[in-house]
Amino acid sequence: MVALDIDGTLYANVRATGAVEEKISRPVFEAIQRAVDAGAHIVLSTGRSAFGITQVWEQLGLPRDEQQVLTVASNGSVVFSYPPMEILSTITFDARELVERLLQEIPNAAVAVEEVGIGYRLNRPFPDGEITGELTIEPVEKLVADPVTRVIIRDPHSSEEEFVEIAEKLGLHGTNYFIGWTAWLDLSPEGVSKASALREVAARLDVDQADVLAIGDGRNDVEMLRWAGRGVAMGQAPLEVQEAADDVTETVEDDGVAVELARWF
Repeated sequence: MVALDIDGTLYANVRATGAVEEKISRPVFEAIQRAVDAGAHIVLSTGRSAFGITQVWEQLGLPRDEQQVLTVASNGSVVFSYPPMEILSTITFDARELVERLLQEIPNAAVAVEEVGIGYRLNRPFPDGEITGELTIEPVEKLVADPVTRVIIRDPHSSEEEFVEIAEKLGLHGTNYFIGWTAWLDLSPEGVSKASALREVAARLDVDQADVLAIGDGRNDVEMLRWAGRGVAMGQAPLEVQEAADDVTETVEDDGVAVELARWF
């Protein structure tokens, strides 16, 4: 089983703007096809929500024939099969107290909660293109009134370093948190990560943990890289991500996924 992150692993960022270029290079595409030809199960494992992933499968030309593929979405809170999209499992948590504490530290932050397969409910607009799907504006109190699969805290006026400090200050006990390459904080239920969801996927596919190859670049990939039989960090990944991996491949711009897959397929 080959578990692949999307942003920063399959997709590169445009250097001038930092925006994700939703394009898979030819070497990476061909390397993934060789893995499929050899009988490997390809699993996308991402922080993206379910509705932002199906086009990636289409770019990869997967699944073939009338088969289905399995996907880990929302940093492990959601697992679905495709096509058609069928939600197989979701895990939720009560985010009220945590969001309240975070807003005491970052009062002007934008808050979004996921509506699985639909979009997001949010208290104020996010920067253009950062979240997609159907977007509905609601007061924060309403956003977290019921258990949710995921909460995103975003402050375009803060830095990644400031968010790291806030997360450490609050402890964020009772949840998993992932800090992105900018001032973006992703909150998931306690014990839920890409690794926990991949454990479920591997069981569904009858694949041993030792036979899982995982490739990723972000802090939300650390648990996945540690759990997999072989965890590989992208060349541009932060040092803490590289240290969690068994090996480090080339950067996304230099087709790191293709380089790693070529070792085995």
